[in-house]
This record gives sequence, structure tokens and C-alpha cells, in this order.
Amino acid sequence: MPKLREAIAYWLRLGLISFGGPAGQIAIMHRDLVEKKKWISESHFLHALNFCMLLPGPEAQQLATYLGWRLHGWKGGLAAGVLFVLPSALILFGLSWLYMAGGDLLFLKAIFYGLLPAVIAVIFSAVIRIGGKTLRSGTLWMIAVLSFVGIFFFNISFILIIFGAAFFGLVGHRIFPKQFPAGKGHGASHEENEEGCLTLPPSLKPTWLRSLTILLVCVPLWVLPVLGLGAWLGWQSTPFAQGVFFSKAALVTFGGAYAVLPYVAQQAVENFQWLTHPQMMSGLALAETTPGPLIMVLQFVGFVGGWQHPGSFSPLAAASIGAFITTWVTFVPCFLLVFLGAPFVEGLREMPRIGAALTAITAAVVGVILNLGVKFSMHALWLGKGDFDFFIALLAIAAFLAMWRFKIPFTIVLGACALLGLASMGWR
Repeated sequence: MPKLREAIAYWLRLGLISFGGPAGQIAIMHRDLVEKKKWISESHFLHALNFCMLLPGPEAQQLATYLGWRLHGWKGGLAAGVLFVLPSALILFGLSWLYMAGGDLLFLKAIFYGLLPAVIAVIFSAVIRIGGKTLRSGTLWMIAVLSFVGIFFFNISFILIIFGAAFFGLVGHRIFPKQFPAGKGHGASHEENEEGCLTLPPSLKPTWLRSLTILLVCVPLWVLPVLGLGAWLGWQSTPFAQGVFFSKAALVTFGGAYAVLPYVAQQAVENFQWLTHPQMMSGLALAETTPGPLIMVLQFVGFVGGWQHPGSFSPLAAASIGAFITTWVTFVPCFLLVFLGAPFVEGLREMPRIGAALTAITAAVVGVILNLGVKFSMHALWLGKGDFDFFIALLAIAAFLAMWRFKIPFTIVLGACALLGLASMGWR
């Protein structure tokens, strides 16, 4: 069993290298925690992923929180969730200031440009790795394919895809159990030592007292800062409006950042007029090329909204308040939902039909990750004028082969790609 400080060191490292949005971050955690460190078994990791995909909010951050909780209780969950977000929050804050103050980002853009191929490589590695271990029947393959087709070509809601997969898993296991396997159970009483993985301590049992305690701690932490801003700055102030709006957004962000961005962009740009469409796209670009969850783009929205509507503050002070309250109300609900639901989820792991539903969800998730990988690749490979970027394509193939064929650590691949991106400034 890893010590808490060892786990904290890993979560901090993850927060610094977790590029590539949710697909890339899930792939990194899977490679590190399941394949290399063997702190978590394959089936336990996929079960945790299924649970987090059903929650509103950034699934990768919630997955880190859940796994930290499972390893070291609430201290581990808090450390994992905070450290997953904190580096990206600090980096994006600095980049947001440079953006609004008119700083020159060419140096950073070149480095981030070189990171794109590594992100593409790690996402497709995840698709192959998770898909190879999950798609164990023709029906599960079909679910994965339909998931990709539905979300990529027809823009079907992610949450509809997930619940549809769960329904087919529940019904299908009863009719065709071989086509809808339940997966391996890992109950609290007999955690398997799968593939040399560590034996985890028994999970906490869900109780009404525990649930009430979590609610009494987390809900005031979520709500009181928003009310405090309203009482301090006025109920019509921009920071209070940001706190209320992004609190609501935190409860409807099923499917991750890509699912909520159209809604946030519409409200922030057209309704509240905190920023413009070009600024929104610039924020998305910055968030895509920094570590941490892509939903951090909301911090950029809060920062720019405060900067451009400072009230009685200086632009930087108002932007800092906006960035803080936006980030706070975006992620505090994540801890609430994970800590509240995790013990109940552990009990579901022994129910065959529930296990089959979760297996079907995992199959659908393979299609969703592939969708994110394809969209990210399309965005990276075609420049603004529509020209194909051969540098990105060749470096992505090289990065994939380096990790998949030659087992070179991701951090080394990441650093090499960043240096090559910086070097590319000379010929681009």
C-alpha cells in the first residue's frame, strides 16, 4: 500500500503533466496506476471510470478524486482532486493575465504546439488499451462503434449515450449474458489481487450519518462564498452573477467540458457579455494546451469577465475574484458528489446486472474517448487556413511508437515533443 505522501507526490506530478483533456488524462492515470504502479486493478479502474462518467463535472478530476479516496480515504481524495486542478489553475491564471495584458505568447505557443502530438498519441494509446481489455464480445464492439458514430456524426448527447448503454447492459445481461459480461467483482470484503495489484483496504460502508456529514461540510463550502460576494459587492455584481451561473453549470456538465462549452459560451458571451466569441475561443485554446481538466476554460471566462467588468476594483483584482469564484464553484461540487456516492458505488460492484450495465458503459466510453481523440486530432492537424500539418502528424506517429512499441515514459516523450515544438519556431 503506498504511503499518503507517496500518493501526494504522484497526484502533484499528474497535475503537472495531465495534458490532452479527459481522454489523455484518463489514459495517463490508467498507464500509471494500473499498468506501472499497480495500485489499482484494471476492473476497479474501469468501474471507477464508469461511476465518474455518470456524474456532472470533469470526469478525469473526479476519477482522480475517487481513486485517491479509495487509496487513502478523504485525505487522499482531497489531495488527488486539489492537486489535479491546482497546477492548471495557477498556469492558466498566468496565461490569462498575459493574454489580457497584451503579452507575447509566441514562446509558450511554440512549446504547447509541440505538446499536441504527444496528446494525440496518448489518447489513441488509451483507446487501444482500454478497448482491448473491455470489448470482449461482438455486442460490446457494436456499442463502442455506435457510441462513436452517435456522438461524432449526429451530435447525440453524451448522457443519452451513457444511459442508453447502461439500459442495454441491464436488459442484455438477462437475455444474452455472454454478450453482456458482468466483469470482475471487487467488493469491500474481498478485493482481488488482480495482475499483481495491491490489495486495497475495505471500503467504508454508506451510512446516513456519513452522507449528512458530507452535505453539512460541502454545501456551505460551496454556497457561502457566493453569498458572501453578493453581500459584499452587491447582488447585481459580476462576481456574484458568476458564482450563481457557474454553480448551475456545475450541475449540468454531463459529458465533460465539450458538452457544456456551447451552453457556457452562449450565456457568457451573448447574455452576460462577459467576453467576446474570439476571446472565448482563445480561452479554449489556452485550456487545451495546459495541463489539467479542460473545464478550466471556465476560469478563463471568469477572469476575462472580471477584467472587463471591474466595478470599483482594478482590472487584475476584479479578474482574480472572478477566476477564484468560478474555479471554486466548478470544483467543490465534484468533491461533494464523489465523496457522497463512492461508498454506494462500491456496493454495486457485486451485482451481476449492474456490473453488466457498467461494462456496457465502459464500451460506450471507448467510443467517446475515440471521438475526443479524433476531434482533437482534427483540430491539431489542420491549421487555420485548412492546410494539413505534417509536422504534427509525423511527430504524433513517432510519439505513439515511442510509448507503445519502445515503452518510453510519457514524461520523456512529452519533454521531447515540447523541445521540438520550440525548435519548430525556426522553420514555421
